Parts: sequence; C-alpha cells; structure tokens
Amino acid sequence: MFTIGDFARYGRVSARMLRHYDAIGLLPPARTDPVTGYRFYAAGQLARLNRIIALKDLGFGLQQVAAILDERVDAAELRGMLRLRRAELAAERSAAEARLAQVEARLRSIESEGHMSVDDVVLKRTEPVLLAELRGTAASYGPEDIGPVIAPLYAELGRRLAAAGVSAAGPGLAYYEDAPEGAGDAVVVHAGCQVTREELARAARERGDDPGAVGSAADRTGRGFDVVTLPGLDLAATVVHRGPMSRIMPTAQHLARWIDGNGYRSAGYARELYLECPEDQEGWVTEIQEPVVRA
Repeated sequence: MFTIGDFARYGRVSARMLRHYDAIGLLPPARTDPVTGYRFYAAGQLARLNRIIALKDLGFGLQQVAAILDERVDAAELRGMLRLRRAELAAERSAAEARLAQVEARLRSIESEGHMSVDDVVLKRTEPVLLAELRGTAASYGPEDIGPVIAPLYAELGRRLAAAGVSAAGPGLAYYEDAPEGAGDAVVVHAGCQVTREELARAARERGDDPGAVGSAADRTGRGFDVVTLPGLDLAATVVHRGPMSRIMPTAQHLARWIDGNGYRSAGYARELYLECPEDQEGWVTEIQEPVVRA
C-alpha cells in the first residue's frame, strides 16, 4: 500500500488532486485509516489513475470520465466521443498552426523592413490569358482566410481537369475580386490554370462533345469548371515571392512600399502567378502582379 504522497508521486499528480478524486468518488483510496483519516492506495489503482488522466487530457469532463470508466457508456458511444474529440483537437491544432504562421509572417515583415532590394520590383504589362477555373469565397483577403479556400479549389480543379482529359498549358494563376455588397470583408477567390482552346477542343472531341462549344456556358457546365479569358493588366508592379503563400506578407508589404515610394497607387487586388509549386512549399516560386496607375 502507498501513502497518498507516494501514490501521487508515482502517478505524477498532486495529492490535492487525489483528494478531489476521492471526494467525488472517482478514485477512492483502497483504505482509509479510521483513526487518522490517512488515505492509502494499492498499486493496482495506478491503472485507473492513468486512464483518468488520459481521458482528461483528451478533453473529457470528470463526470464523463467516471461514466466511461464505470462502463456506463457503451463501446459505440465511446468511439463516437473519441472521434468527435479527435476532430476537435485536429481543428484546434490547425487553427494554432495558422496563427503561428501569421505571427511568423508579421515577424518577417518587421525584420525585413528596409532590407529588401527595390531592384526586384519590375513594372510590366501582362497579356490576356485563357483560364480553366473554379471559384470560392474567403472571409477576408488575409492569408489565414485565403489559404483554406484556395488550396481545396486547386485540388478540385486538378481532379476535374484530369477527368475532362485537359492538360494545363502553363502555371496556375489566382485572382481576386470583392464579394457582393453586404458580404463584409469577403473576397471571391478565382483559382485558375492556363489552358488553350486547341487543348480544350481536342479533349472535347475525345469525349465526344462538340468542340465548337469551347467557352460556352453549356460547355463549361459539362466539364465542371469555368473557362474564362482573364484580361491583361496595362501596368503591373511585380515581384517574386519565394516560399509558402502563408508567408507572403513581407513580400506584399515590400511591394506596397515600392508602389507608394515610386509615385504609383494600387488599382486592384494583386494576382498570383504560381511559377513553381513543388510538394515542399519552401520551394514555391510565385510572381505577385499588382495592377497600378500613376498617383
């Protein structure tokens, strides 16, 4: 038998916690001295203590823990509770990782102030481009809201292009616009991939569709993605961003300082041309194209 102090030490908990578990009937001592009131625990009770702590760490309340340990919850219900908790923990982890990424981006922005070369900003005109695209809505233009929307859009677009037998003709290009009035800070996200009319027509013939319908509403609906001609930009201030898009903030703010310092002003949301997208996002190369006009 162990004293409460020894049992607490072996179980890596506090004696105060053990007294509380005794008071609520969750883990009574094996024996209580009737004269001194001292509590004594058996070695076998460590197994129940371990289960209590494990279930608490999963987020269960003490009443739920007691019900589980006393078999008042059947196996199916327990599996459901554990799956729900697993999903909650995964969501919490994702949210924490997203917050950490934004903290790191802000820190990089602060550290890079005044250290990025202005020579890497290029003014140029961009040409119109034919895109196969899907669209969605993000709560804001912030990376923390854009990322969870645009990544699934591109994954789904890739699946639909493959199902339609269409091969891409160039890198992906994303662009943005304000959501309808009344949607607050929301933006419409367009996840596009460059294609050619010749490739669309070839794929249509192989599917037995009318190749002359390329670009029509009926044709787009049949394939499961839109085909749009994105107009070129008369003048764009461009800069190359390297690494994950979650860390775009320092690059975007560097571009903003260049635009302001050189007598221009922004004329809309920046586009993102994904030049290289290996599996490891540290190797991503993205050209940021912001439309500008003279201030």
